[in-house]
Amino acid sequence: MTAVRDNKALGRFELDVEGDLAFANYRVTPQAIIITHTETPRALRGRGIGSELIKGSLDLIRADGHKVIAGCGFVADYLYRHPEYADLMA
Repeated sequence: MTAVRDNKALGRFELDVEGDLAFANYRVTPQAIIITHTETPRALRGRGIGSELIKGSLDLIRADGHKVIAGCGFVADYLYRHPEYADLMA
């Protein structure tokens, strides 16, 4: 598995896994980055790929000094289960 990358041109974080692509769409606002949708290919579901994608995305957001808003249920759930990212919530 490769590292999560920020594809600024498409407005999404991406993670390549076994020839497939998991991604999390986002919008940038003055207050925060809003992750609006996450998608994991069906063949990769149930293996923690989505969580790995969001963890990497949040690490990139933190490194850039931004805050995050969970615009989809999966991200909201992840933030609830991982209080170590509470400082990023706008």
